[in-house]
Amino acid sequence: MKSKLLAVAMCGVASSAAIAGPIEYSLNSSAAAVQQYAPLFQKELDRSRSFVDQMMEAGVVVPIPKDPGGGYTHEQHKQNFKIIYQGGQLYKLTGEQKYADYVRDILLAYADLYPTLGEHPARKNSQSSGRIFWQVLNDAMWMVDSIQGYEAIRDSLSEADRKNIDDNVFRKAAAFLSTGSAVTFNKIHNHATWATAGVGMTGYVLGDKELVDVALLGLDKSGKTGFLRQSELLFSPDGYYTEGPYYQRFALKPFIVFAGAIEKNDPSRKIFEHRNGILLKALRTTIQLTYDGYFFPFNDAIRDKSLKTDELYHGVAVAYSKTRDPGLLSIAQWQGRTVLTDDGMMVANDLAAGKASPFSFQSLLLSDGPEGKQGAVAIMRKGDGMTGQALVAKNSSQGMGHGHFDKLSWQYYDNGYEIVSDYGAARFLNIEAKQGGRYLPENESWAKQSIAHNSLVVDEKSHFNGDRRAADKLAPEQLYFTNEMGSQISTAKMTGAYPGVEFTRTLALLDVEGLGQPLVADIMRVDAEGDYAYDLPLHYNGHIMRVGFDVKSNVAGRPVLGESNGYQHIWVDGTGKPTSADNGFVTWIKDDRFYTARWVPQVGSETILAESGANDPDFNLRREQMLVQRVTSGKDIVFASILEAHGRYDGAAERTTASDSQVKTIQHVRHGGADLLLIETLAGAKSVLAISYDQDKNKKHTAAIDGQTISWTGFAAHLRLGGE
Repeated sequence: MKSKLLAVAMCGVASSAAIAGPIEYSLNSSAAAVQQYAPLFQKELDRSRSFVDQMMEAGVVVPIPKDPGGGYTHEQHKQNFKIIYQGGQLYKLTGEQKYADYVRDILLAYADLYPTLGEHPARKNSQSSGRIFWQVLNDAMWMVDSIQGYEAIRDSLSEADRKNIDDNVFRKAAAFLSTGSAVTFNKIHNHATWATAGVGMTGYVLGDKELVDVALLGLDKSGKTGFLRQSELLFSPDGYYTEGPYYQRFALKPFIVFAGAIEKNDPSRKIFEHRNGILLKALRTTIQLTYDGYFFPFNDAIRDKSLKTDELYHGVAVAYSKTRDPGLLSIAQWQGRTVLTDDGMMVANDLAAGKASPFSFQSLLLSDGPEGKQGAVAIMRKGDGMTGQALVAKNSSQGMGHGHFDKLSWQYYDNGYEIVSDYGAARFLNIEAKQGGRYLPENESWAKQSIAHNSLVVDEKSHFNGDRRAADKLAPEQLYFTNEMGSQISTAKMTGAYPGVEFTRTLALLDVEGLGQPLVADIMRVDAEGDYAYDLPLHYNGHIMRVGFDVKSNVAGRPVLGESNGYQHIWVDGTGKPTSADNGFVTWIKDDRFYTARWVPQVGSETILAESGANDPDFNLRREQMLVQRVTSGKDIVFASILEAHGRYDGAAERTTASDSQVKTIQHVRHGGADLLLIETLAGAKSVLAISYDQDKNKKHTAAIDGQTISWTGFAAHLRLGGE
């Protein structure tokens, strides 16, 4: 069975390697070595050549594994699989023998080392140990890149070297990743995606059908696990990956790379047509799950990950080669990168030919779960995907072990920034000083807890009492969504996060007469069987300019808000009791724009101004601001609020305009089963967000507010009221 991985190889960039004794490698020139390509592809080729040439000066460095993530041996082995991959592609493109020789020598060093390895000394008891790395996931990542580099040079090797590397590196590694790590290999999880991809591609390269079959169908070949089943269970019909955008980006590489190998070696499977083209759909969805190029930080997300990542360089190239979507060229242009493959060359050529057009960032509803019945993510946008507005309602499922307890939470982006924020993961990835680059203890005690998110908290306990297994069983119900420009609305309901409490949240992105920017409306309706205490936090980015109510500030010492469930990490800066929406507001500035959060206070409620970072002796948490609406006792209540962007501060000209809110007041009325939110501007314009909660889209509804009778049809509407 002749392997055909070459056309789907991936590219990466590594940090500098450790220095060892130099080894001289001969140069065999060829016509390909001096060929000039389209600028983006040539830039990629030059980058890889510079990197690998530098590493060749250091010689072959294959240390005995010892360190956790971020440590010397961990980083060196990461460096090595990038060298193996890129060196193989350089040999393929240039014909220069020195690259094949260098890759060969590294792999021969691994052939000596790998058979001697047992469990990694820095393994963590809660995770499956690797051999080269501290966790088996990283071994699988090593395999995915290394097998592609090896495939590129394998035919140039002597029979003895080829057999040595086949048997002592890749066959042994494939056995370890499959039968030797059966628990991981048979999961429906991104770790298994990487493992099955590495094993399956190794099977194609070595001509081993058994390895290909177990990769595709699971160890028992039943199809209940394995790569194909993962593509069916981990993505929704809309291409949303259940662990969230960060892990969707991470899992995309093995899905796309292995799919490319399957297509080349077994085209009859029509892998890119599998499940209605789910892999290409997932690539587009991955891009949609970004703002200014950065992924929405749901669940255990590292916040600095963007579309400028190895997985997306190749994903964009593959998707473009299949679809010829010119919008993908604009993404590649923004990335400034491509891959050293035929697909990457096509992207570079067409980009140079001027075929790019802007990618269409859209307002859309992305269902969650394999059948699309486990909640959803609602994205409401105005303007472009880089600096316009994006309101994101996270009404999705738990997200397995990487999920957070934040049902019906939300984020807001504007002017190029995240304004209403999500913490993401408490982790400093591959920084050894911080728990070896692993997740920090505060990921459990803070980042996953409900109070760390923009969601309802009942009796100071997290959703599902912080029990992931319980959370996996239930998901929100998306009741309504419309992406009509000017009146974009999402409503979802959560039942079961707390015994006896059901909460329903409507988030809307509305154009309001006289306001320069769209306004966010938020109606959180709580229906309970008894009295409970409620907290509704709002995590925001910016510096406070004005607080509408009197605040009792803790200037000498800050108390801690609570003892557990994340409350132990909250410093209380001050408290106050706004009496109405006229003074229930806080205004802050982010960059050159002002923002005002305004709400209708509940009777007897208080507002807490706070900051994360308490009980953090190792300085693991970021210090971030929040305000919390607190109701100490209530049954059926509604939290009604808005977020308004306004004005501008020009630091260069020392000029400020509209630094105060342009909204006069808001008012909430419950009329029968409907909720009405009146918004009145300083200029006198009035509009109402009306929610009937009635699924009959043809049913007419009437209600009274502000002395006027309004009517609308269907679930929800945004209505303009006549002025005085």
